[in-house]
Amino acid sequence: MKKITLLLVLLNFTALAQTHKKAIIVLTYDDALPSQLDIALPQLDSLGFKGTFFLTGYITQATIPRWRQVALNGHELANHSLYHPCLTNSVKANPANNSANYSVFMIKREVAEMNNLLFAVDGKTGTRTYAYPCTEIAVGGVKYADSLGAAGIVKYARIGGGADAVITDFKKIDPMQVPAWGIHGGVTGDELVAFVKKTQQSGGLGVFMFHGIGGDYITTPAAAHKQLLLYLKQHQDEIEVRTFQDALDYAKTIN
Repeated sequence: MKKITLLLVLLNFTALAQTHKKAIIVLTYDDALPSQLDIALPQLDSLGFKGTFFLTGYITQATIPRWRQVALNGHELANHSLYHPCLTNSVKANPANNSANYSVFMIKREVAEMNNLLFAVDGKTGTRTYAYPCTEIAVGGVKYADSLGAAGIVKYARIGGGADAVITDFKKIDPMQVPAWGIHGGVTGDELVAFVKKTQQSGGLGVFMFHGIGGDYITTPAAAHKQLLLYLKQHQDEIEVRTFQDALDYAKTIN
């Protein structure tokens, strides 16, 4: 009888452990920008939060040691391709990086090579996460999301979305097209907090896509970013802040 009772207790504990109670927030930053190193990371570290930084091959000998330290501090270094190919009719870019002229083979090779560069920076093995440059899931008019996953090059990939991009049904997450709110330049702290509150209300998963913090481009003011982090800190009993890979790994365990 005691064995049966113990078994029931253990089963109940397991069920509770797999029941998600808190909202999950993921803070992601694109393009390896100086303002992320100079402003975003000190703010994150001061409050004990970990972010995900989608780097490109444009990191330099001057910044690589700094990014290596970012990884040592527990943040996730993730893949944003070597050359950030985009459609040049939508953004100004080097014509050599026009994604209209890419093939699926070319982008797969580029993403795999960026994985190697990230390994050289942080020494971490295993499959990386990925953010589609310019949130484009196709090159040369051909979608390549599934090809990355099938080749084992990428574990999870992030796309774009608006301020309603809150994931509420974890069972239906497409691991190769995880939506995120692409933050617009000049966003206010109240707007950022409102997205978190929306995620809290649903007990869901909300992913932020930042670029510049207090500088560079598509800039989130430093004060707005800090307001967001302070809100997350004040409500940490209701909100979990996780890296992109950790959050998606965790989401798979939730009933």
